[in-house]
Amino acid sequence: MADYYGLLGLDHGASQDDIKKAYRKIARELHPDVNPDPEVQNKFKEVTAAYDTLSDPQKRQQYDMGAQGGFGGGFGGGGFSDIMDAFFGGGGNRGPRPRMRQGQDALIRIEVDLFEACFGVEREITLESAVVCQKCTGQGTANNSAPSMCPVCKGRGETQFVQKSFLGQVMTSRPCNNCSAYGSVITDPCRECAGDGRVRARQTINVKIPAGVETGNRIQMAGRGEVGAGGGPAGDLYIEIVETDHDFLLRDGDNLHIAIEVSFTAAALGTTVKVETLEGPVDLQIRGGTQSGATLPIKGKGMTRLRTTTRGDLIVHVDIATPHKLSREQEKLLKEFAQSRGEKAGDVKIKGHKEGLFTKFRDSFGR
Repeated sequence: MADYYGLLGLDHGASQDDIKKAYRKIARELHPDVNPDPEVQNKFKEVTAAYDTLSDPQKRQQYDMGAQGGFGGGFGGGGFSDIMDAFFGGGGNRGPRPRMRQGQDALIRIEVDLFEACFGVEREITLESAVVCQKCTGQGTANNSAPSMCPVCKGRGETQFVQKSFLGQVMTSRPCNNCSAYGSVITDPCRECAGDGRVRARQTINVKIPAGVETGNRIQMAGRGEVGAGGGPAGDLYIEIVETDHDFLLRDGDNLHIAIEVSFTAAALGTTVKVETLEGPVDLQIRGGTQSGATLPIKGKGMTRLRTTTRGDLIVHVDIATPHKLSREQEKLLKEFAQSRGEKAGDVKIKGHKEGLFTKFRDSFGR
């Protein structure tokens, strides 16, 4: 009697899981599709016979007791099912598959302006998606009829046939083509949905967009996606935010930026200016001696932080405007002013090169 344990590289105390793993590993190496050599095929037959015996508790007990009958190398009883599971991975669900299936998720994009992104907004959107067929309430049949048993597979959802191979006759199973593995057929389909249990329709949904969203954020609406086939549960709807550009405000996370231009006399003497915010103009004090490129924050006038009530800041970037033309009187006064400060024409003060943050924002605003 052949040493079945030795063929599988196992000891006599091996568990059923050990036997299945050992056979699976060896069978993949010796299978004719991988190695068609005749000697290897004979080895494959022996290994298969060993697995067929040791995987069946009753046959294994007889083998361990020294019985030699009944192990001819064919597939017997439940051994064939186990061998197919071992060779092809196992774990597959057999039998008819359900007509009702989970629906797919849906994704749409919504544009919001900076004000809506900061303070939130409620939108009414219209979209087209799969909904339950009202005519058949998702059943897919007409006139309250029901699906009938498939005459080909007899409700199993799969068909079996015998195929000759080098191992002898092998029975294999495949999904039934007549019923698409459902095990039943709809002989009188619904005229509205053609038996699918769902139709495409336009629907209107209210969406609450929270304060603080930005481009790329997604809002999940559970169960508002595509209805599944056979009237199955709907997937989820995802709303993706796309924030549009503002005319003069630039967003940077929770902060907003704005560029303003003041005259050089106002910057030198100091002044108060009106600065536009999302909520209207506010006063901002420009202290005397303010330099071009200075940044002045206005607290709490930036963007709302998502899922909070706090807000970032509005950063004001100051650009000093130098007049292009001067009258003779203005030129005379400026020269007198320069003399009073001890300034000479052509005097230059060398500074280290460092690109200011304002330069980037000024370019963004087209200033």
